Amino acid sequence: MRRSAVAVVLGVLVLALAAGAAGSEKPGSIKLRVIAETEEEITTPTGETETVRVEAATVVPGDEVIYTIFYTNVGERPADNVRVTNPIPEHLLYVDGSAAGDGTTLTFSVDGGNTYADAADITVRDEHGQTRTATATDYTHIRWTLDRTLGSGEEGHVSFVAQLM
Repeated sequence: MRRSAVAVVLGVLVLALAAGAAGSEKPGSIKLRVIAETEEEITTPTGETETVRVEAATVVPGDEVIYTIFYTNVGERPADNVRVTNPIPEHLLYVDGSAAGDGTTLTFSVDGGNTYADAADITVRDEHGQTRTATATDYTHIRWTLDRTLGSGEEGHVSFVAQLM
């Protein structure tokens, strides 16, 4: 199981790196870098317990992985309508309420990234054909849209937590 868990994490990183930034001055003017970490408890030299983040080299079912996506405008002009989109891979569940990004509008998709909406506005049909409000387990993608223009050379980051099933 450990080998497949590692493969899932590596697959997530590849998918996240392929996630796009749209609306920038030209393709490739927004550079993305993704890191995946877990939290560990350590004992400091003074004997205190501290929580630190470490690279998510190996995860097992039940572990939570913290994804941070760093973005930088490497273009020569400001970029408007910058969106960072990240799929939630099949073997991971988004941890409800964990997505963060200062100065961004957060939306989710439940249809493979075809449409996005605020979490409160997304509905899905259950196995009986009844419509219900979507939950975190229904999300397939997360999108952060910057609420401002991203100047040349400016950078920032967004993040979310997912749990390996």
